[in-house]
Amino acid sequence: MQQRLIELSAAAGVDPNVGEPFAVWLRLRDTYGRRVTIVDLYELVAARVGSVASELPIRHREGLSRAALAVVYPGFQVVDQDSARTPEPVVLCAYDDRWPLRFEQWRGRVATALGGRPRIEHVGSTSVPGMSAKPVIDIQVSVPDHSDEDAYVPALRGLGMSRRSRERDRRYLRPGAGSPRTVQFHVCDAGSQWERDHLLFRDYLRSDRDSRDTYGRAKQEAAATWRDDRIAYSEAPTGVALVSARTPSRCAGSRTRRRRWRAWSRSAAPTSATT
Repeated sequence: MQQRLIELSAAAGVDPNVGEPFAVWLRLRDTYGRRVTIVDLYELVAARVGSVASELPIRHREGLSRAALAVVYPGFQVVDQDSARTPEPVVLCAYDDRWPLRFEQWRGRVATALGGRPRIEHVGSTSVPGMSAKPVIDIQVSVPDHSDEDAYVPALRGLGMSRRSRERDRRYLRPGAGSPRTVQFHVCDAGSQWERDHLLFRDYLRSDRDSRDTYGRAKQEAAATWRDDRIAYSEAPTGVALVSARTPSRCAGSRTRRRRWRAWSRSAAPTSATT
Protein backbone atom coordinates (compact mmCIF):
# COMPACT_ATOMS: atom_id res chain seq x y z
CA MET A 1 0.00 0.00 0.00
CA GLN A 2 1.29 3.47 -0.83
CA GLN A 3 2.77 5.42 2.09
CA ARG A 4 0.44 8.33 1.34
CA LEU A 5 -2.61 6.12 1.88
CA ILE A 6 -1.16 4.68 5.07
CA GLU A 7 -0.59 8.19 6.44
CA LEU A 8 -4.07 9.39 5.48
CA SER A 9 -5.62 6.36 7.16
CA ALA A 10 -3.62 6.88 10.35
CA ALA A 11 -4.53 10.57 10.53
CA ALA A 12 -8.22 9.67 10.12
CA GLY A 13 -8.05 6.94 12.76
CA VAL A 14 -8.90 4.30 10.18
CA ASP A 15 -7.24 0.87 9.98
CA PRO A 16 -7.06 0.11 6.23
CA ASN A 17 -6.71 -3.59 6.94
CA VAL A 18 -9.92 -3.94 8.96
CA GLY A 19 -13.36 -4.10 7.38
CA GLU A 20 -14.54 -4.33 3.81
CA PRO A 21 -12.22 -2.23 1.57
CA PHE A 22 -15.06 -0.26 -0.03
CA ALA A 23 -16.36 0.71 3.43
CA VAL A 24 -12.85 1.80 4.45
CA TRP A 25 -12.59 3.86 1.27
CA LEU A 26 -15.94 5.54 2.00
CA ARG A 27 -14.73 6.51 5.49
CA LEU A 28 -11.62 8.06 3.98
CA ARG A 29 -13.71 9.89 1.39
CA ASP A 30 -15.90 11.26 4.18
CA THR A 31 -12.76 12.61 5.85
CA TYR A 32 -10.72 13.85 2.89
CA GLY A 33 -13.21 14.32 0.07
CA ARG A 34 -11.79 14.30 -3.45
CA ARG A 35 -8.24 13.83 -2.19
CA VAL A 36 -9.14 10.14 -1.86
CA THR A 37 -9.50 8.73 -5.37
CA ILE A 38 -10.68 5.60 -7.11
CA VAL A 39 -7.03 4.56 -7.40
CA ASP A 40 -6.93 4.55 -3.59
CA LEU A 41 -9.83 2.10 -3.62
CA TYR A 42 -7.79 -0.12 -5.93
CA GLU A 43 -4.88 0.13 -3.48
CA LEU A 44 -7.01 -0.89 -0.51
CA VAL A 45 -8.33 -3.93 -2.36
CA ALA A 46 -4.94 -4.94 -3.74
CA ALA A 47 -3.28 -4.68 -0.31
CA ARG A 48 -5.59 -7.38 1.04
CA VAL A 49 -4.12 -9.89 -1.43
CA GLY A 50 -0.53 -8.71 -1.15
CA SER A 51 -0.55 -6.99 -4.51
CA VAL A 52 -0.51 -3.43 -5.92
CA ALA A 53 -3.33 -1.55 -7.60
CA SER A 54 -2.00 -1.75 -11.14
CA GLU A 55 -1.77 -5.54 -10.94
CA LEU A 56 -5.47 -6.06 -10.22
CA PRO A 57 -7.19 -7.65 -13.23
CA ILE A 58 -8.89 -5.07 -15.43
CA ARG A 59 -12.32 -6.68 -14.90
CA HIS A 60 -11.88 -6.37 -11.15
CA ARG A 61 -10.90 -2.71 -11.50
CA GLU A 62 -13.89 -2.06 -13.76
CA GLY A 63 -16.24 -3.44 -11.12
CA LEU A 64 -14.64 -1.30 -8.41
CA SER A 65 -14.77 1.85 -10.51
CA ARG A 66 -18.43 1.30 -11.40
CA ALA A 67 -19.26 1.12 -7.70
CA ALA A 68 -17.15 4.18 -6.90
CA LEU A 69 -18.29 6.46 -9.73
CA ALA A 70 -21.65 7.19 -8.09
CA VAL A 71 -19.73 8.37 -5.00
CA VAL A 72 -17.11 10.42 -6.83
CA TYR A 73 -19.65 11.88 -9.25
CA PRO A 74 -23.04 11.98 -7.46
CA GLY A 75 -25.88 10.79 -9.66
CA PHE A 76 -23.57 9.16 -12.19
CA GLN A 77 -25.26 6.87 -14.70
CA VAL A 78 -24.55 5.74 -18.24
CA VAL A 79 -27.44 6.67 -20.50
CA ASP A 80 -27.28 6.14 -24.27
CA GLN A 81 -25.99 2.72 -25.22
CA ASP A 82 -25.08 3.96 -28.72
CA SER A 83 -22.27 5.88 -26.99
CA ALA A 84 -20.50 2.64 -26.04
CA ARG A 85 -17.10 2.24 -27.63
CA THR A 86 -14.45 -0.47 -27.82
CA PRO A 87 -12.00 0.19 -24.95
CA GLU A 88 -9.22 2.49 -26.15
CA PRO A 89 -5.76 2.63 -24.57
CA VAL A 90 -4.59 5.88 -23.00
CA VAL A 91 -2.05 7.45 -25.36
CA LEU A 92 -0.64 10.94 -24.77
CA CYS A 93 0.69 13.20 -27.51
CA ALA A 94 3.00 16.18 -27.33
CA TYR A 95 1.21 19.51 -27.38
CA ASP A 96 -0.13 20.30 -30.85
CA ASP A 97 -0.39 23.95 -31.95
CA ARG A 98 -3.46 22.99 -34.00
CA TRP A 99 -5.55 22.13 -30.94
CA PRO A 100 -6.72 25.74 -30.32
CA LEU A 101 -7.77 26.01 -33.98
CA ARG A 102 -9.74 22.78 -33.75
CA PHE A 103 -11.48 24.11 -30.67
CA GLU A 104 -12.41 27.33 -32.48
CA GLN A 105 -13.85 25.31 -35.36
CA TRP A 106 -15.97 23.32 -32.93
CA ARG A 107 -16.96 26.45 -31.01
CA GLY A 108 -18.41 27.90 -34.18
CA ARG A 109 -20.35 24.73 -34.95
CA VAL A 110 -21.73 24.49 -31.41
CA ALA A 111 -22.70 28.17 -31.27
CA THR A 112 -24.57 27.83 -34.54
CA ALA A 113 -26.29 24.60 -33.45
CA LEU A 114 -27.41 25.89 -30.04
CA GLY A 115 -28.16 29.48 -30.92
CA GLY A 116 -28.38 32.08 -28.18
CA ARG A 117 -25.14 32.79 -26.33
CA PRO A 118 -23.99 29.72 -24.41
CA ARG A 119 -20.53 30.01 -22.88
CA ILE A 120 -18.29 27.66 -24.85
CA GLU A 121 -14.82 27.13 -23.40
CA HIS A 122 -11.79 25.02 -24.24
CA VAL A 123 -10.85 23.06 -21.09
CA GLY A 124 -8.75 20.02 -20.24
CA SER A 125 -5.13 19.41 -21.11
CA THR A 126 -5.40 20.33 -24.80
CA SER A 127 -6.31 23.86 -23.66
CA VAL A 128 -2.96 24.35 -21.87
CA PRO A 129 -0.05 25.31 -24.18
CA GLY A 130 2.90 22.98 -23.71
CA MET A 131 0.90 20.24 -21.98
CA SER A 132 0.93 16.71 -23.35
CA ALA A 133 -2.56 15.26 -23.68
CA LYS A 134 -4.78 12.69 -25.29
CA PRO A 135 -5.61 14.20 -28.72
CA VAL A 136 -9.22 14.86 -27.72
CA ILE A 137 -10.56 18.42 -27.50
CA ASP A 138 -12.53 18.94 -24.27
CA ILE A 139 -15.28 21.53 -24.66
CA GLN A 140 -17.25 22.91 -21.73
CA VAL A 141 -20.68 24.26 -22.64
CA SER A 142 -22.40 26.31 -19.94
CA VAL A 143 -26.19 26.55 -20.23
CA PRO A 144 -28.96 27.96 -18.01
CA ASP A 145 -30.08 24.48 -16.88
CA HIS A 146 -28.04 21.41 -17.83
CA SER A 147 -30.84 19.12 -16.60
CA ASP A 148 -33.05 20.43 -19.44
CA GLU A 149 -31.49 18.07 -21.96
CA ASP A 150 -34.11 18.78 -24.62
CA ALA A 151 -32.66 22.27 -24.90
CA TYR A 152 -29.28 21.10 -26.19
CA VAL A 153 -28.94 17.31 -26.66
CA PRO A 154 -30.80 17.19 -30.04
CA ALA A 155 -28.58 19.98 -31.38
CA LEU A 156 -25.39 18.25 -30.24
CA ARG A 157 -26.66 14.96 -31.65
CA GLY A 158 -26.87 16.79 -34.96
CA LEU A 159 -23.11 17.34 -34.66
CA GLY A 160 -22.54 13.59 -34.26
CA MET A 161 -22.49 13.46 -30.45
CA SER A 162 -24.12 10.85 -28.19
CA ARG A 163 -24.90 11.20 -24.49
CA ARG A 164 -22.58 8.94 -22.55
CA SER A 165 -23.43 9.82 -18.98
CA ARG A 166 -25.26 12.16 -16.68
CA GLU A 167 -24.47 13.15 -13.13
CA ARG A 168 -25.63 15.79 -10.71
CA ASP A 169 -23.46 18.62 -12.08
CA ARG A 170 -22.78 17.67 -15.68
CA ARG A 171 -23.79 15.87 -18.83
CA TYR A 172 -21.08 14.19 -20.89
CA LEU A 173 -21.35 13.67 -24.67
CA ARG A 174 -18.90 12.19 -27.15
CA PRO A 175 -18.90 10.79 -30.70
CA GLY A 176 -20.82 7.57 -31.09
CA ALA A 177 -19.32 4.17 -31.81
CA GLY A 178 -17.57 4.06 -35.16
CA SER A 179 -16.66 7.76 -35.19
CA PRO A 180 -13.21 9.13 -34.31
CA ARG A 181 -12.94 10.27 -30.70
CA THR A 182 -11.42 13.70 -31.32
CA VAL A 183 -13.77 15.84 -29.23
CA GLN A 184 -16.01 15.52 -26.17
CA PHE A 185 -18.48 17.82 -24.46
CA HIS A 186 -19.12 18.64 -20.82
CA VAL A 187 -22.42 20.49 -20.34
CA CYS A 188 -22.87 22.25 -17.01
CA ASP A 189 -24.84 25.12 -15.49
CA ALA A 190 -23.59 28.63 -16.13
CA GLY A 191 -22.14 30.02 -12.89
CA SER A 192 -21.88 26.58 -11.27
CA GLN A 193 -19.03 25.27 -9.17
CA TRP A 194 -18.29 22.74 -11.91
CA GLU A 195 -17.85 25.56 -14.43
CA ARG A 196 -15.67 27.65 -12.12
CA ASP A 197 -13.42 24.78 -10.98
CA HIS A 198 -12.50 23.69 -14.49
CA LEU A 199 -11.88 27.20 -15.77
CA LEU A 200 -9.80 28.16 -12.75
CA PHE A 201 -7.69 25.00 -12.97
CA ARG A 202 -7.11 25.60 -16.68
CA ASP A 203 -6.07 29.21 -16.07
CA TYR A 204 -3.78 28.18 -13.21
CA LEU A 205 -1.90 25.68 -15.37
CA ARG A 206 -1.70 28.20 -18.21
CA SER A 207 -0.14 30.81 -15.93
CA ASP A 208 2.13 28.68 -13.71
CA ARG A 209 4.76 26.82 -15.70
CA ASP A 210 6.19 24.86 -12.75
CA SER A 211 2.78 23.50 -11.79
CA ARG A 212 1.99 22.73 -15.42
CA ASP A 213 5.20 20.74 -15.75
CA THR A 214 4.62 18.91 -12.44
CA TYR A 215 1.08 18.01 -13.46
CA GLY A 216 2.28 17.00 -16.92
CA ARG A 217 4.82 14.57 -15.46
CA ALA A 218 2.09 13.06 -13.27
CA LYS A 219 -0.07 12.57 -16.36
CA GLN A 220 2.78 10.83 -18.18
CA GLU A 221 3.32 8.49 -15.25
CA ALA A 222 -0.41 7.81 -14.98
CA ALA A 223 -0.63 7.05 -18.71
CA ALA A 224 2.21 4.55 -18.41
CA THR A 225 0.66 2.84 -15.38
CA TRP A 226 -3.00 2.98 -16.39
CA ARG A 227 -2.87 2.57 -20.15
CA ASP A 228 -5.85 0.19 -20.01
CA ASP A 229 -7.89 2.12 -17.42
CA ARG A 230 -9.15 5.59 -18.34
CA ILE A 231 -10.86 6.15 -14.99
CA ALA A 232 -7.65 5.47 -13.06
CA TYR A 233 -5.66 7.59 -15.53
CA SER A 234 -8.00 10.54 -14.92
CA GLU A 235 -7.95 10.17 -11.14
CA ALA A 236 -4.27 9.38 -10.52
CA PRO A 237 -2.80 12.91 -11.02
CA THR A 238 -5.33 14.53 -8.67
CA GLY A 239 -3.10 14.68 -5.61
CA VAL A 240 -0.14 15.92 -7.64
CA ALA A 241 -2.14 18.98 -8.65
CA LEU A 242 -1.82 20.14 -5.05
CA VAL A 243 1.98 19.99 -4.91
CA SER A 244 2.22 23.72 -5.67
CA ALA A 245 -1.18 24.70 -4.26
CA ARG A 246 -0.41 28.35 -3.86
CA THR A 247 -2.34 31.35 -5.10
CA PRO A 248 -1.71 31.70 -8.85
CA SER A 249 -1.33 35.49 -8.93
CA ARG A 250 -1.51 35.82 -12.68
CA CYS A 251 -4.91 34.14 -12.95
CA ALA A 252 -6.40 35.09 -9.59
CA GLY A 253 -5.76 38.75 -9.00
CA SER A 254 -8.63 39.69 -6.72
CA ARG A 255 -8.98 38.79 -3.05
CA THR A 256 -12.20 36.89 -3.80
CA ARG A 257 -10.59 34.80 -6.50
CA ARG A 258 -7.56 34.05 -4.29
CA ARG A 259 -9.95 32.88 -1.56
CA ARG A 260 -11.74 30.64 -4.07
CA TRP A 261 -8.40 29.21 -5.22
CA ARG A 262 -7.35 28.33 -1.69
CA ALA A 263 -10.70 26.66 -1.03
CA TRP A 264 -10.42 24.73 -4.30
CA SER A 265 -6.83 23.67 -3.68
CA ARG A 266 -7.74 22.22 -0.29
CA SER A 267 -10.22 19.96 -2.06
CA ALA A 268 -8.56 18.57 -5.21
CA ALA A 269 -8.05 19.06 -8.91
CA PRO A 270 -11.22 18.69 -10.97
CA THR A 271 -11.54 15.42 -12.81
CA SER A 272 -14.17 14.11 -15.18
CA ALA A 273 -15.54 10.63 -15.70
CA THR A 274 -14.90 9.97 -19.38
CA THR A 275 -15.24 6.22 -19.72
